[in-house]
Amino acid sequence: MSAARYRPSAVLFDLDGTLLDTIGDLAEAANRMLVELGRPPRTQDEIHSFVGKGIPNLVRRCLTENAVATEDEIDAAVPVFRSHYQVVNGASTRIYPGVLETIAELRARRIKLAVVTNKAEAFTLPLLERMGMAAHFDTVVSGDTLPVKKPDPAVLHLACERLGVAARDALMIGDSANDALAAQGAGMPVLLVTYGYSEGRPVDTIECDGLLSNALQALDLIASA
Repeated sequence: MSAARYRPSAVLFDLDGTLLDTIGDLAEAANRMLVELGRPPRTQDEIHSFVGKGIPNLVRRCLTENAVATEDEIDAAVPVFRSHYQVVNGASTRIYPGVLETIAELRARRIKLAVVTNKAEAFTLPLLERMGMAAHFDTVVSGDTLPVKKPDPAVLHLACERLGVAARDALMIGDSANDALAAQGAGMPVLLVTYGYSEGRPVDTIECDGLLSNALQALDLIASA
């Protein structure tokens, strides 16, 4: 086992692509939206590359990637997506391997835990409940908790404030440049998983403090608080 590099008082986790594989539900909702709007469906791989900056951005890319849509059409499509996603949210979502074991061990080490996601609270909290994970986290900051979302570091600062820890004493684990930029802006180290979404960008091209092919690998790098 390698020597621990970090002694965080708190670990902040991204949700989609880091803790949970939600792409099946996101793709289903997106394609139901597209069909309702009279547009051709997208492949799951396409939609996979659109995930990361929240629902409005996902809808925008579904409508405009190699296609044309007005701002009014995009605005009108967002509630259509939300209505479909509310129905399928969690239906085919799965917890990534090693996640539950990692969370349990971090809690055993008395490290505080948070979720910081760009997903709206109306979908985040029910999803965590449905997956049996809500009780594991001390706080959840969603994409609409503040007027800004990742990569703005304000959401990480809010999570730390709620946890009662300084940002410099926290560690971020995510899957995209949004997570890396937010953490760097907040002054905390960031580890990125290689199995997530990353908006189609190779994760090994994103500046970060380390890559994880399985969540469990984080435990070798983290000492008890």
